[in-house]
Amino acid sequence: QVQLVESGGGLVQPGGSLRLSCAASGSIFSNDDMGWYRQAPGKQRELVASILRGSGRSTHYTDSVKGRFTISRDNAKNTVNLQMNSLKPEDTAVYYCNVVNRGYYPWGQGTQVTVSS
Repeated sequence: QVQLVESGGGLVQPGGSLRLSCAASGSIFSNDDMGWYRQAPGKQRELVASILRGSGRSTHYTDSVKGRFTISRDNAKNTVNLQMNSLKPEDTAVYYCNVVNRGYYPWGQGTQVTVSS
């Protein structure tokens, strides 16, 4: 079974930056569109960024992070990353990676991002 492991989270002040990484077991990235999701306390999980498979590697972002977050992938390494700049307290959440084009793989434990002064 595919396993997803997120890392790179931490505590950062408003305006700071973090880079998240997602590692997947198996060779799945060549066949799947990938995304980063987040879940804040008391809220449902939401998709914040996605990147399509294929040579085009088209990306999409939810309005709240557009211009601040950048998603990237390396199919050869089975990794997907999320560069987060100009972080806001509203970005505080547990961040997860998973596919977006099909049924989800089992969720990883996620990585906590806390934006606070």
